[in-house]
Amino acid sequence: MKIPPVKGTRDFYPSDMAIRNWIIDGWKKVSIRNGFEEYDGPIFEYLKIFQIKSGDEIVEQLFSFKDRGGRELAIRPEITPTLARMVNQRISSLPKPIKWFSVPRLCRAERPQKGRFREFFQWNVDIIGVEDVLADAEVIFCALDYLQQVGLTPNDIVCKISSRKMLAAVLLSMGISQNQLEPLYALLDKRNRVPPDTFEQMLAQQIADKNKRKRILELMNIKSIQQISDLLQLNEEAKQSVDELSRLFELLEVMGVADFCIFDMSIVRGLAYYTGIVFELYDRAGKFRAIGGGGRFDDLLQQFGGPALPATGFGIGDCVLTILLKEKGLLQSQLPTCQLDYFVAFTDKQFLQKAIEIIAKLRRKGLAVNFSYKSANLSKQLKQASAQNARKCVIIGQELYRNNELIIKDMATGQQELIEFDRFFAAQSN
Repeated sequence: MKIPPVKGTRDFYPSDMAIRNWIIDGWKKVSIRNGFEEYDGPIFEYLKIFQIKSGDEIVEQLFSFKDRGGRELAIRPEITPTLARMVNQRISSLPKPIKWFSVPRLCRAERPQKGRFREFFQWNVDIIGVEDVLADAEVIFCALDYLQQVGLTPNDIVCKISSRKMLAAVLLSMGISQNQLEPLYALLDKRNRVPPDTFEQMLAQQIADKNKRKRILELMNIKSIQQISDLLQLNEEAKQSVDELSRLFELLEVMGVADFCIFDMSIVRGLAYYTGIVFELYDRAGKFRAIGGGGRFDDLLQQFGGPALPATGFGIGDCVLTILLKEKGLLQSQLPTCQLDYFVAFTDKQFLQKAIEIIAKLRRKGLAVNFSYKSANLSKQLKQASAQNARKCVIIGQELYRNNELIIKDMATGQQELIEFDRFFAAQSN
């Protein structure tokens, strides 16, 4: 009986593994050049750590279980709670600001669909300890730095930016109560994923006042930061948030990534822990789910028993990113080619022992070497060498063995060189 993989998971055959490694290697390289250090944590945590951050409803969205001691645990659906726990554990000894990144394997118990799996990899980048909006600009730049590196342009992707703090101030000034804010955020986050009529019906269920609903819809249609000041009477907190957003866009201009960025009032991020600047990354055509997103979460460490420290960051998953890169034709052309340094061939099976000796010596020198397990004829072995993309082929034969010599064939040019065994190995040390 053939057993299929669990629904929503992926098998990584060598060709798939090459894509995964290339994406993750790129994430790590960009993180390091932007000044971030790598960390990781356990693949499962106490269930409570995720309930603190996202509420009891998160239990339905993750894989939870009890261990033999009856402790309630969960496989991590995200790594931000682990980050908060780890930072709080060593808060007095960690130098500030903290600039960390991670590439965890995550699991979520949700319905699989295009661009969304139950198991996936996510690039997380965070800055803790910087209140200035410059930190928000830096994490946005880091995300766009990678996306540019893989060949995506402002014609391909867009970073939509808003402010949860500004939205809260404006909504409160409209007469929306504090208790209504969190449910309203969750609804507004769904606005672009449901038909307009459906959204208005859902809004009516939450906000009974028709005039307030009208003002909320007008607010969501604002397309520029300047329009907010022109159309709305802002209180002091709202004005400060608008100024903060304006400075963020100025910094992104200085950093050279402003062409990727737009103001979009409808970006609110559904999770309750966001406190300020929020952003999401999409393909320009709007064909796919968000590539990634993030924002400021200044209260999170305090929620986990730590001090009040400002924090901002983002996450980008591998699923939608891979689909987008394939559609744009940017994936296969950039994957590194798997190449052997040498393929060792022999004219007769009696020389297999010698071939194994040569292979072992070359591998110990750090070279990539392979051979044929079957005693095939030389022409078939050379075809294998070519198929495996070997740079050179080492050939052992009767006369060569007797004279302690080898033939080294350049697989690109076809040129062959006769070289004495010891001299050949001496040359590999240079």
